[in-house]
Amino acid sequence: MPCIVGSLGGFALYAWVPSIYLLTTAVTTPLYGKLADLFGRKRVLFVGIGLFLLGSVLSGAAPSMVLLILFRALQGLGAGAVMPVTTTMIGDSSAWSNAPACRASSAASGAWPRSSDRCWAAC
Repeated sequence: MPCIVGSLGGFALYAWVPSIYLLTTAVTTPLYGKLADLFGRKRVLFVGIGLFLLGSVLSGAAPSMVLLILFRALQGLGAGAVMPVTTTMIGDSSAWSNAPACRASSAASGAWPRSSDRCWAAC
């Protein structure tokens, strides 16, 4: 990141690059959840992937820090849909019994691979 800031200038805007991504992701995550319920998960997921990819390509080609920040915001808008809608789709499609959404998401995350073998009371 320091190399990018050096070539684009605008060290004063350095903190906005990751912050705007996280802010837009956090704000849009619940909105995409509701939109996925209303319009279908697949549609919302594809819109999120499209926004994320467009933001990624434009971020890579940004000629200034201000545009990099705006494109990272676009990328964050897409990221707000990708993870929660994907997790919801995994929970919807699992045929496991005993808390299927919890087991499917824990198996898919890979963070706790053995947690899908147990029935947790919290799930």
